[in-house]
Amino acid sequence: MRNLHHSVPQFVGVVAAGVVAASTLAACTQESGTAEGGIEIVHEGHLTICTHLPYPPFQFTNDDGEIVGFDVDLLDLLADDLGVERTSDDIVNIGWEQVTSGAVFEADRCDVGMGAMTITDERAAALTISDPYFEATQAMLVRTDEPYASLEELDGERVGVQTDTTGQVYAQGLEEEMGYEVVKYDDLALQLNALKAGNIAAAINDNSPLADFAEQNPDTEVSAQFDTGEVYGFAFKKDDSNAEELAERFNEQLAQAFEDGTYAKIYQRWFETDVPFELPPGQ
Repeated sequence: MRNLHHSVPQFVGVVAAGVVAASTLAACTQESGTAEGGIEIVHEGHLTICTHLPYPPFQFTNDDGEIVGFDVDLLDLLADDLGVERTSDDIVNIGWEQVTSGAVFEADRCDVGMGAMTITDERAAALTISDPYFEATQAMLVRTDEPYASLEELDGERVGVQTDTTGQVYAQGLEEEMGYEVVKYDDLALQLNALKAGNIAAAINDNSPLADFAEQNPDTEVSAQFDTGEVYGFAFKKDDSNAEELAERFNEQLAQAFEDGTYAKIYQRWFETDVPFELPPGQ
């Protein structure tokens, strides 16, 4: 899936250090406040978002040093509804497990978590999660000079996964049966660079980021997809009435975007094709 708005074929210099430093500094210096409707936010006048970069085309740093992507555009709908700003400085790059465990919310680091997050029972136990906004499945990326077409062909090989993702869960669940060795990487960039370098035979992750990477890297290809039937949601603080109201405000904006075509326009912008699933997702 080609994206005209970024060029990170090998994820070299993946995250602009200045952007991360700025977001961390902003998190330390801004005061909490209230948005329209009386919703409390961690930083006055701003929607603060925690994520783990990069994960194009959902969230990544572009050539201009701005954090952009499909998820970012959707959360801008929430920021507009709340009457607050959302800039790259309001996006905190942090370990993914800190988001999915709910730790970032307990520490008042952010208002919402994004990251093409598959909704699971484990995550739902730790988070308030929005309505589904995207359908996904697991896929396998390989080099074209070694085009493995199935997990069975990977017996004795090393398979890369991203830590704390459903791709890791899926690959590890079949590791013993298929006879490959799972190798964990802290982020998507490290995982896919390892594939390019020949350190692993295949990479398993969500289908959209792998397809995006393959289109920019013709020496790689998505050789298989696995019907895992996943849907994405955004994360909010668990067992907190303010966070639940914030999630509901997003759900209202999401439903409106589905209905009035805004979602389809955002999808077209980042994936350059029509939405391939029914709206709402997972129905």
